[in-house]
Amino acid sequence: MVTMKIHCASRWLSVSLIALLAVGSICLSAARARAQETSLAGKPAPGWQLKDLNGKTVKFSDFRGKVVILDFWATWCAPCRIEIPHFVELQKQYADKGFTVIGISLDDQGPEVVKKFVKQLAVNYPIVIGNDKVAEAYGRIDSIPTTFVIDRQGHIVSGHLGYDDKASFEKEIQPSL
Repeated sequence: MVTMKIHCASRWLSVSLIALLAVGSICLSAARARAQETSLAGKPAPGWQLKDLNGKTVKFSDFRGKVVILDFWATWCAPCRIEIPHFVELQKQYADKGFTVIGISLDDQGPEVVKKFVKQLAVNYPIVIGNDKVAEAYGRIDSIPTTFVIDRQGHIVSGHLGYDDKASFEKEIQPSL
């Protein structure tokens, strides 16, 4: 019986230590990512040229003069799946006011997997397939979703690491519209 209690206590200690290390690692990663996002605020958004889901080349400069939400995401990312319907709603609400969402998929499986997903969620905004070069240009994207709000002049207004609600994005884009 004593052995059992020690074993259980030892297991609890191991699990607690692992959880503590994991939380610490996440916090450090989030702090680093937030610092990178902050350093991009007010700066021109890096340009890019990527392929859409049909293989057509799309450039960031194609959206010059628009307010943009630039969302780095993937089909396997649970918070991305929750956030995308908010972006669909924002696109419907504000597209006629010079606004667009652009999704940069970081899926490794290629455009066919993304196409299927986009169809299921009725995504109504441009989706392009990202790469390491564009992820690096935006501060080494290593957590998704990572989303940037960009004003009509092409400057980064803010960056969001992880899920954020529709109201937060709406509050940020409205002054630029």
